[in-house]
Parts: sequence; C-alpha cells; structure tokens
Amino acid sequence: MRCLALNASFEPLTMVPIRRALRLVIDGKAEIVEADGPEYMRSERLAIPRPAIIRLVKFVHVPRRFRRHVTNTFLFARDAYRCQFCNRTQPELRARECLTRDHLVPISRGGGNEWTNVVTACSSCNTRKGNRLPEECGMLPLHPPTEPHFVHLSWAVRRLSQTQAKYIGLFYGESALNALRGR
Repeated sequence: MRCLALNASFEPLTMVPIRRALRLVIDGKAEIVEADGPEYMRSERLAIPRPAIIRLVKFVHVPRRFRRHVTNTFLFARDAYRCQFCNRTQPELRARECLTRDHLVPISRGGGNEWTNVVTACSSCNTRKGNRLPEECGMLPLHPPTEPHFVHLSWAVRRLSQTQAKYIGLFYGESALNALRGR
C-alpha cells in the first residue's frame, strides 16, 4: 500500500511508499491528513497512525507544463491496456501476442516518440500496419492519441483506496476520477 502525498495547497502530487511518508512526517516536512484505519506504525519511541494521505507543510511548485516521457507502462495505461486498432486487451490476445507501442507515423518516415504519435497496439496489428501510415492501410486508431495530464499518468498505473480517491475527486473533479477508472 502506498500513501497519497498532497501539496500544502491540498493538490494531489504523487503516491509515495509508506516508509517515505513516515520519514516526511517524522522529519516535520509533512503531516498526516488521514490515517489508514486504526493501525499504528510503532518504533521504540514512537507510535504513528499508518498514513493513507499526507500533506506537505511547505508548498512545492509543480510546473504546469510537466512533460512525462513516453514509456510503455504509461502508454498502455493511457490507452486502458487496449489495442487501439482491434480493441482487444492483453487477456484476450493469443498465446504469442502481446501489447506493443505503435508509431502512427513510423520512425523511418520521420515520426517520433511523442504522445501524439504513439498508440498501444497488439503485436498482430502492429505487424499488419508495418511501415505504413494509418490512412494507407485503413487502420485508424479507436481514439486519437493525446498527451495525458500528468496526474492521470501518475495514478493510472496505481490503485487508489477510497480515501485517496476522495481527495483526487475533490481537487480535480469526478471526471478525473472517472478517467482514472476507465469510465
């Protein structure tokens, strides 16, 4: 289980390991906003509630144009672990198939690794598309690729508890929560 870290303004920042959260609290850099049930983390001299959500004491500036590099983990999470050509998920693929990264404009034809040029594709669709543009082979992606908000990326690959989801919903709205849940 991980802990949701909020900025001093209560803006959700990231998920941190429980040990890191405890260290921030002990060092006076964060305070516990909500505990994870009645459990306590104990040491020889301290007993601290197990944090589910912490808030930093000092505000940390987060640049608005935060750009996350395209990795397969984040790409697959953005596309809900679905092939953007045939709409199959990993469990629906055959034994030797897997999810891969497909460049809409192939690298050999001048494309790059930007969020707007890559989609999740099963290995069969990726091979069938090959070195062609989507229009040339009649394989248009189900959803046009966009650069996701960094908050969506940071939580798309992690599971949120109900308490943590409440804070995401309060700050970013229910639409952000629904996007994280794939609805």
